[in-house]
Amino acid sequence: MRGSCLCGQVTYEINGPLRSVVGCHCNQCRKATGHFVAATQTRTEHLQINGQDNITWIQSSENAKRGFCATCGSPLFWRELDCDNTSVMAGTLDGETGLTMDRQIHTESKGDYYTLPDVDTVEQSTL
Repeated sequence: MRGSCLCGQVTYEINGPLRSVVGCHCNQCRKATGHFVAATQTRTEHLQINGQDNITWIQSSENAKRGFCATCGSPLFWRELDCDNTSVMAGTLDGETGLTMDRQIHTESKGDYYTLPDVDTVEQSTL
């Protein structure tokens, strides 16, 4: 599985299993992306990033950081501190993924301008 930012300055390859896509409607995800986040997840050791010098990481909470392209601003990654997994924004994956969104979290924070698709809502998901 491969992916990239909009401008191509950051590309990545995932050589391992991916979790299903989770939709996160928390205020931080909505502020960071302009909408809700749809992300899959992999073990960090399975993620090879090219163009790492062009990734800006910000600590978005005391528990997590977000990585985005410093050139085009594409949100790419979310990583919980002291965790072995990295979330990958599903929209940055190239081509067909075979993944499905099967969970949504923080739905109480969703924007009032959209309705939720018909998938289960759970607050905890694992790879």
